[in-house]
Amino acid sequence: MNNTSYVIMSRQAGLSKELTSVANNIANANTSGFRREGVLFSEYVKSLGSSERSLSQTRVGGHFFDASGGALTKTGGALDVAIDGEGFFTVETPRGERLSRAGSFMLNSQGQLTTPQGYSVLGEGGSPITIPPDAGEITIAADGAIAGGGVPLGRLTLVAAPATALQREGGSLFKASEPTQAVEHAQLRQGFVEGSNVNSVVELSRLIEVQRAYELGQQLLQQEHDRITKTVEAMGPR
Repeated sequence: MNNTSYVIMSRQAGLSKELTSVANNIANANTSGFRREGVLFSEYVKSLGSSERSLSQTRVGGHFFDASGGALTKTGGALDVAIDGEGFFTVETPRGERLSRAGSFMLNSQGQLTTPQGYSVLGEGGSPITIPPDAGEITIAADGAIAGGGVPLGRLTLVAAPATALQREGGSLFKASEPTQAVEHAQLRQGFVEGSNVNSVVELSRLIEVQRAYELGQQLLQQEHDRITKTVEAMGPR
């Protein structure tokens, strides 16, 4: 394989990963607390020796998450909570603690506050939040304080982590590769749910753009293949 083919294939590999990222964004346009993901490209320069020029290729250097907030939808649900600003809820999963912006909570059979997937929502001290069946009207203050009939029951706490330390797991869960920090001035809104921050129109436009770029690369590869084939045939024995 010649150098031209290597360059085009590196481009195709990067575009393929971007297609996957954009398609995932579109698929989660209606997922609560979803964060749009993007792809960062970098240049990879390969030395070909002292007698030849270097070979420049592209590769995916990393991913990033759009930190802008999604639209808040009023539901009126007592256990629906939206984060108005920075921060994540902490939930306990079988794989350990994970972060999430999705605040559509419910109670399990033990009265613990959980996500729709059954993961316990952690409050102060990293403990699950339990709400007794006779708690009365549930209120959640802007600072996360939970009360039932005026009696304090616990507090939702928010944490923050650098965007570069977040790794997506599923639609709205993130794993933090670095220690998280408590958000001092939490702003929560009871009765609201934060939607995805994906702009479907923008993502569909990007999907078409990337698809066309990928198709162009395939055409260039085919043209290069045809060129090499014709060259070999012309130089072959007659």
